[in-house]
Amino acid sequence: MATATPTDPGLRRALEAILAPERILTDPIARIAWASDASFYRLIPQAVAQPDSIAEVQALLRLARNRGIPIAVRAGGTSLSGQAITDGILVDVGRHWRRLEVIDGGARVRAQPGVIGATVNAALKPYAAKMGPDPASIASCMIGGIVANNSSGMCCGVVENAYHTLESLVFVLADGTCIDTAAHDADARFHALAPALASGLLALKRRLEADHALVARIRAKYRRKNTTGYALNALLDHGDAVSIFRHLLVGSEGTLAFIAEATLRTVPDLPAKRTAMLAFATIGDAARAIAPLTQAGAAAIEIMDRAALRSVETNKGAPDWIAALGDGAAALLVEFHGRDAVEVDARLERAGPLLMELAPLHPARFTADAYEQAALWKIRKGMFPSVGAVRARGTSVILEDVCFPVDRLAPAIGDLQDLFRRHHYHDAIIFGHAKDGNLHFVVSQAFSDSGEIERYHRFVSELVELVVERYDGALKAEHGTGRNMAPFVEAEWGPEAYAVMCELKRLADPDGVLNPGVVINRDPRAHLKDLKPLPVVEDEVDKCIECGFCEAKCPSRDVSLTPRQRIVVRRERARLVGSGEDPALLASLEGAYGWHALDTCATDGLCASACPVDIDTGKLVKRLRAEAHSPFAQRVALSLARSFAAVEGGARLGMAVARGAG
Repeated sequence: MATATPTDPGLRRALEAILAPERILTDPIARIAWASDASFYRLIPQAVAQPDSIAEVQALLRLARNRGIPIAVRAGGTSLSGQAITDGILVDVGRHWRRLEVIDGGARVRAQPGVIGATVNAALKPYAAKMGPDPASIASCMIGGIVANNSSGMCCGVVENAYHTLESLVFVLADGTCIDTAAHDADARFHALAPALASGLLALKRRLEADHALVARIRAKYRRKNTTGYALNALLDHGDAVSIFRHLLVGSEGTLAFIAEATLRTVPDLPAKRTAMLAFATIGDAARAIAPLTQAGAAAIEIMDRAALRSVETNKGAPDWIAALGDGAAALLVEFHGRDAVEVDARLERAGPLLMELAPLHPARFTADAYEQAALWKIRKGMFPSVGAVRARGTSVILEDVCFPVDRLAPAIGDLQDLFRRHHYHDAIIFGHAKDGNLHFVVSQAFSDSGEIERYHRFVSELVELVVERYDGALKAEHGTGRNMAPFVEAEWGPEAYAVMCELKRLADPDGVLNPGVVINRDPRAHLKDLKPLPVVEDEVDKCIECGFCEAKCPSRDVSLTPRQRIVVRRERARLVGSGEDPALLASLEGAYGWHALDTCATDGLCASACPVDIDTGKLVKRLRAEAHSPFAQRVALSLARSFAAVEGGARLGMAVARGAG
């Protein structure tokens, strides 16, 4: 198991020639805290760098190349496939890259990579506009990750994802070259400053266009959601080199360049909504309703299998009829949108005969009440954490993301359920964005012994065969390839397309320092390495799924550690105590934990308001403080509580208003 061995003093000195010392984190507690993202992987960085300018990023990239050190970028850290961690230099853009500008009366928005998605939409709300991508993590994830993962979500589908709404980027290549693609001479500068990359991209474009079968395959695969590998459609959709590369960076997960700024076209934010939960006797009946509902204009159609519904049927606000459903039942959460009540009700009226024909188990009752709508969406969004909260202690919760042809969704769900049974994932649930054929499934998995790791390996191997060979689907629809699907990109795309992707990586990153092992990885067992340890600690810690949703709410996130990081470090302390493997590291963590994790926590409970499994890290900290009997901790806590009081009050008011608005 990797531990936080001391950082090379030479690296620290080299970083200090670029950044102010306080923006370089090399102490063990910081490196452990930043070693985890929302995935089930862990890599301990040699250093965490917090640049605040493009010039500093350029210098960091040159340093990484010169020393042959991996370098990766972290924005919100909500990625689920292991693409926001590294054992080299981790560049944190969440702290100093938060500039946001609404342009042309809300038609466009320009943002740096550290701006939270919900912050963008809040700025656009007065213009009745929003971003196209609408990921479930939008209150925590950031623009850098939204673009780098080609995020989509429940409503945006393909046409309004990050790729299709991108207008321009400012990017920095591995050699430090910076290009603003909005500049009138951007393509000329690209050819002048990066001639091998620019000409290589055009050569790959010609190579692809000469292979008519591959062109047809690329076109077909990108009609559905797909974030497996690089965006080969960029080579077909655009004619000049800089436009090609700009769109290749969407979904590239930090492996081709650093994204310093993104300008996105916005989409209308239709305020009038009508929402209903439709129950069906079988998953087949529910699946057959998807295409007609889509044609009728439904903006969102979320499918839930019986296991998913069972996981939330006792939750507060869940309709009584869910508990009475038969074993093979399923449900659709359907929502229609409009500019006003007249428009949305007209759409619903036109869909009336169809809803009768679909014959759900209960009459369709579409509500306009914001609180009832929020309750229905809470049922759907509560399914992932429902498994996370009740999983066995010490196990990881894995949220996977695949895409099937919509007209084959019913048999695909049945095949997935068979796969879970064969591999003994008895807590597995399935839900997803039915309109796009995009299914998510949740399982809990232990990685504590070789037998469990091999069980997961067998499961993933059969999953790949099922998705790729039986259904010609996508192994990743919207969560990014990351580490866990990188070994299977060639299996999905075939050798010709994969060879193009490998050449793209070589052209953009000839030294292989940009997030190596992500997207492109020849190791067939890479998905089984660097797995995150989850020792049993205590109830609050053991429930944590390390999603990072709490971090945006934490008043002390720019001072010390976030709630997630406090738990990450506590888990490492427990692991070291249990294994006895590194007494010096344990002593270091023990010495630093008081100030970083306990003394600087505001204990205001804001983190709990965002936590999908209802962890209040503030309560945990209060208990630990009491156990520590630290007068200094009590004085600091009182000071922090007073300092954060105004912020907290405003935040709570804002959350109350947001809940009221659905």
